[in-house]
Amino acid sequence: MELIDREDHQKLYLQLYEILKKKIESGEWRVGTQIPTEEDLCNMFSVSRATVRTAVLELVRHGYLKRQQGKGTFIYRNTISDGISMLTNFRESMLEETTSITTNVLARTVMMPIDELDIKLNIPPDKHVIYIKRLQLKDNEPLIIQESFIPYHICPLLLEDDIARNSLIDIIEKKYGIRITKVRNLIDIGYLNTDEARIFGLPEGTASLVTMQFYYSGDTTFIYTRSVKKPGRFNLLIEFERKAI
Repeated sequence: MELIDREDHQKLYLQLYEILKKKIESGEWRVGTQIPTEEDLCNMFSVSRATVRTAVLELVRHGYLKRQQGKGTFIYRNTISDGISMLTNFRESMLEETTSITTNVLARTVMMPIDELDIKLNIPPDKHVIYIKRLQLKDNEPLIIQESFIPYHICPLLLEDDIARNSLIDIIEKKYGIRITKVRNLIDIGYLNTDEARIFGLPEGTASLVTMQFYYSGDTTFIYTRSVKKPGRFNLLIEFERKAI
């Protein structure tokens, strides 16, 4: 039986959610059967009732389980086929054409949260944040300026990683074991500030497309990025697919 890893950075309820989901998707727990009681799950995985309850509620919310009043909680389906969900291979740049793209790291440091970063990342205002500023280019032409903010306590050694040649998402998922479950994109029109205008070689105040992305693991926001795209160069790509039945 797969066990909870207490040295993992991922929250316990998310680990339990993944373990139970695997049991359902693999058919080990069959559709229509009742799942173990909260007490049994607590004993099986050595976790609290709060952890079990949160994991089960997530499975109910995602359609794997169904609660029946006075009877218990039952396996509802082993594959989610309704609706459209984002691909698990999240694109950081969302450029329609990604060949020959290079990345330069313009800044990397640790800072205190400013401009409501503590609210965006759901952390106390006195907690440190990792700040990374990168520039994506094609044939030496600047295309996207991206600023990323990550709570320092999640991955304190991130600044030592090769963030020019590797995706932040890949590093955080593979090295730190934090699985992305949702990405929220906000797209707006902004105006280039002095530094952005200098990098793009355009007048200050030029209108540009600004994408703000919130990366979640469960209900926890662990990355906030702000990307400014050079006007008139390349289309943005947001790709969706329906999950297989």
